[in-house]
Amino acid sequence: MKVLIVGSGGREHAIAWSVSQSKKVDKIYCAPGNGGISQIAECVDIAAMEFDKLADFAEKNEIDLTIIGMDDPLVGGIVDVFEERGLRVFGPRKNAAIIEGSKSFSKDLMKKYNIPTCHYETFNSPEEALLYLENASFPIVLKADGLALGKGVLICQTLEEAEAGVTTLML
Repeated sequence: MKVLIVGSGGREHAIAWSVSQSKKVDKIYCAPGNGGISQIAECVDIAAMEFDKLADFAEKNEIDLTIIGMDDPLVGGIVDVFEERGLRVFGPRKNAAIIEGSKSFSKDLMKKYNIPTCHYETFNSPEEALLYLENASFPIVLKADGLALGKGVLICQTLEEAEAGVTTLML
């Protein structure tokens, strides 16, 4: 079995290592991969957001399964592209990946279906957010909507930190 893993971070390295433990797997490719992954898989110089090039590679190399590790291509619809071409792929389609791609969407979904989650508010303008902070309790967590590669969260202990955080995230 030939496997293609899409991504270049620690998650993809862990996936590659796990896949390499299977006796059913003969060959592992990773696009684009990294130095550590290259010890386990053959790295391919195709960026994670180049969906057609990745699908072409999968077809040309008769890949049996593609595993998408990164959030960006999932939110961008890579699984949809692969499925449209009849390629076997593991990961959520674009319409499901929005749960990871938009925290506002995720929180609204949880609220709608009574799934326990912490209190939240969503703001479209920094003025609205700053006004809300005047009566908020601290510490407070600020999160930008959208993909932030694990770096879009601020934990603010004071009003001043939170105001600076709103400026950083929204302006």
